[in-house]
Amino acid sequence: MPKEPATETVGVMGSAKTDKKYTTLSGVPINELYTPEELDLGSLERELGMPGEFPYTRGVYTTMYRGKPWTMRQFSGFATPEETNQRYRYLLSQGLTGLSVAFDLPTLMGYDADNPESQGEVGKCGVSVSSLEDMEILFQGVPLDKVTVSMTINSPAAILWAMYLVVAEKQGADWKNISGTIQNDILKEYIAQKEFIYPPKPSLDLVVDTIEFSARNTPRFHPISISGYHIREAGSTAVQELAFTLRDGIEYVQATVERGLDVDEFAPQLSFFFNSHSDFFEEIAKFRAARRVWAHVMRDRFGAKNPRSLMCRFHAQTAGCSLTAQQPYNNVVRTAIQALAAVLGGTQSLHTNSLDEALALPTEAAVTLALRTQQILAYESGVTNTVDPLGGSYFVERLTKDTEEACYEYFRKIDEMGGMLAAIERGYPQREIADASYLYQGGLETKEKIMVGVNAFVSEHAPLPILEIDRSAGDKQTEKLRRLRERRNSQQVNKSLDALESAARRKENLMPAILECVRAYGTVGEICDRLREVYGIYQEASVL
Repeated sequence: MPKEPATETVGVMGSAKTDKKYTTLSGVPINELYTPEELDLGSLERELGMPGEFPYTRGVYTTMYRGKPWTMRQFSGFATPEETNQRYRYLLSQGLTGLSVAFDLPTLMGYDADNPESQGEVGKCGVSVSSLEDMEILFQGVPLDKVTVSMTINSPAAILWAMYLVVAEKQGADWKNISGTIQNDILKEYIAQKEFIYPPKPSLDLVVDTIEFSARNTPRFHPISISGYHIREAGSTAVQELAFTLRDGIEYVQATVERGLDVDEFAPQLSFFFNSHSDFFEEIAKFRAARRVWAHVMRDRFGAKNPRSLMCRFHAQTAGCSLTAQQPYNNVVRTAIQALAAVLGGTQSLHTNSLDEALALPTEAAVTLALRTQQILAYESGVTNTVDPLGGSYFVERLTKDTEEACYEYFRKIDEMGGMLAAIERGYPQREIADASYLYQGGLETKEKIMVGVNAFVSEHAPLPILEIDRSAGDKQTEKLRRLRERRNSQQVNKSLDALESAARRKENLMPAILECVRAYGTVGEICDRLREVYGIYQEASVL
């Protein structure tokens, strides 16, 4: 049996007698006790403020969840669009208030289902979408002017978004009334997730194309969700997640301003995506610090005047990397704690991971339980009864301040390198994450960090039912593409692809040309291939 963690001696009044100093994985020291002396109360009053007011430490809206609960999303996608559409309809019937689309790896990498590179991966870890026809099926019976949809897609984000807009158009929806989000954060791909296609600079330009187009055509849509989630899943600390995410955001804002847009023209449509991990108070402090840092950056660095430009509105997802294949029912508890941290931290929308996600994509029963976790928090726990219930806590406020200061230190280093694009090319954030991941794993192996059921309190567990993915999804999607190519107007497709390639070589905004390719039923792979011809593909250098 493994040795269990030692317990501390408890004194007469129940206080632990120990000289042990605790430091978060981010390096932020934690005191045994916090008092008013830990804080500059005058500075605290200025930086705390009121909910819905600068610097938004206590929340971006005045009433927060007293007005309405956060949007409840469940990330979902597998096999064919037909099967995923069934899951969406089921989740909406169970009280889901927003959809979140998981695409399979070929789609994420800009390949069609019938490409040899896609073999064995079609529909495996997300839904296969190669054409407008697939997108039409995916959202059949889902009114896009009434349901908000988030799509986790990056290199081909402009293409999938164009498909979404055309589906909305075909449904009769006004683009100005549809709301949702595309992830579209390509910088974090080079830092963490590695699902890039083109080199960084043209990829950044393509993101700016979508921001510019959205500011002028889809005012309620978020053309980017600047994502720390994948940075954290790659092994970063909470502070690194915060700092690298917000510094990516600065890079996007700077690039869009340099394109010629006024910051207040597009900044209200920017959104963020954070991980919610298991160190409860560290996560809450991270979310509060994010709002405060972003408000100051947008006001002081970019001169934004619209209050909505200063607001760090974000989606949170519980930590996938914290889930274990061992004793998987423990994951229900982990997810509940992480979800509560996100709520107390003031998230605008939330995804709760399912208990079986360390083993496979969620079953219907597992995803329903994950949704019920959110609903219990919203309607039974009482945490929605008051705004920012932890505001003013000596511990939370000091931890928020320390997290904020650590974030600014990373900003300073990255600015000295010439910005995030330059830092990525030097491998700086990649090395920082690798080092943090190494230290975390070392802590598990020495039991300095305990993971219940993995390196302590180990026991056998009964096997879980696993979702079986349709192994014929690749054949079905390939046949669907064959029929599509037979009946579409090939001349029109080629003409639209030629126009796209010409626009890319002239460095024009590509969204209008991509929309025409999509309307002609050009495929994801065909469109990406034309851009590969112009931009080339990116090969990452080794990071030592």
